[in-house]
Amino acid sequence: MTANEDQEMELEALQSIYEGDDCFKELTPVSFQFRIGDLDDANSFLLEVSWPETYPVTAPEILLGGFFNNKLSPDTKQYILSKLGEQVEANLGTAMMYTLFEWAKENKEMLMENHQPVTSAVTLISNSEVINNATSVSKKKEKKEQLSKAQKRKLIGRTDNKGELPRGWNWVDVIKVQKKYTINAWSHRQGLGLVSD
Repeated sequence: MTANEDQEMELEALQSIYEGDDCFKELTPVSFQFRIGDLDDANSFLLEVSWPETYPVTAPEILLGGFFNNKLSPDTKQYILSKLGEQVEANLGTAMMYTLFEWAKENKEMLMENHQPVTSAVTLISNSEVINNATSVSKKKEKKEQLSKAQKRKLIGRTDNKGELPRGWNWVDVIKVQKKYTINAWSHRQGLGLVSD
């Protein structure tokens, strides 16, 4: 079998095994994402695997660089990649994706035992800065539209004693519109010779 035939067979197997599994995502026929752990689990991570042209004879490329993995420290990422590299070396020459994903799921606790979550810059912002930003945004929203004197006079003429516009002030006069379209349609048909005098 050639490498491409092996890849096609493994791809079919992965699709049938992980069909409907939200942890597995096929990005292209040769690249995949597999989430180890639940979405709300602090110790979960996302494996990104790409096959080179000569896979499974050569090792697949495994990455942990996705946004989902921002909470992982560089040391944790390196440890996970080294342990997965050992598994790749042990299975080189055979279809290994299922074996690799299942091994990572079974050994997640061991892979994440020294994990220290990385705090993001967003969590380091002080509460006073958040409050200051919120008040400045609300001040911007309070800014009203500037009207000319003529627009103000026209608006005052339409409002009641509370300064509110009467109900239906912007409604379309249905009868006027209907007459207009009826006349236009009739004149159009007359111009086409569809209506006789």
